[in-house]
Amino acid sequence: MRYARIRPGEMFLSSTAVVMSELVKLFTCLLIVFKEEDSSLGKVKIAIHEQIIRQPMDTLKVCIPSLIYVVQNNLLYLAASNLDAATYQVTYQLKILTAALFTVTILRRKLISTQWLSLVVLVTGVALVQLADQPTKPGEANANQSKVIGFSAAIAACFLSGFAGIYFEKILKGSNVSVWMRNIQLSFLSLPFGLVTCNQRLYSVKRKGVLLWV
Repeated sequence: MRYARIRPGEMFLSSTAVVMSELVKLFTCLLIVFKEEDSSLGKVKIAIHEQIIRQPMDTLKVCIPSLIYVVQNNLLYLAASNLDAATYQVTYQLKILTAALFTVTILRRKLISTQWLSLVVLVTGVALVQLADQPTKPGEANANQSKVIGFSAAIAACFLSGFAGIYFEKILKGSNVSVWMRNIQLSFLSLPFGLVTCNQRLYSVKRKGVLLWV
C-alpha cells in the first residue's frame, strides 16, 4: 500500500480502491454462498431475500460497521501516504489494543494479566518507533507528506477497526446468519458509502476516469 501511494506517475483514487475492494469482497462472498446453496441461483436469491430483504432491521444493524469500514480504509490510505512503511505497519498494530479494549467494554470479557502486559509492550513499541528518527529511504521523500496527519489517521483507523470488528462479532453471535451472508450485507451497504467518498473527487473522475486522479 505504501509503495502504491509514493510510486511515480498518475495516482489512483484511494476512495475508488476502497470501493473496488468491497466489490471483490461482495463477489467472493456471493460465490461462496452460491457453492453453499448447491450451486443454485434460485436458492441464493431465496437466501438473500429471506436473510437480508425480509429482515430490514437486522440488515440496518450492519450499517454501522459498513460505514466505519469505509472510513477506516480511506484513513489507512491517508496514513500510508504520509508515513514510511515501517512506521505505518507498526502503528497500525495498535488495532490489537483497541480491539482488546472494545472486547472488554462491549463483550464484557476479562483479560488476564499476561494479556494486559502484552498490550503494554505493544504500546511501548509503537511509541519507540514514533520517537525514533528514522532516515527516509530514497524515493520515499515527499514534500506533501505530514507525519502528524499520517499518525493521526492510523490511530483513528485503529480505533475504528477495533470497534467495528467487535461490534460485527457481537452481531454474528446474536443471530444465525452465516458470516458470508453478513459480509454480503456489509458490502451492499458499504458500496453506497464508498461511492459518496468518490464524489469528493468527481471533477478528477470525469477528467481521468474512475481509477485515476491528478
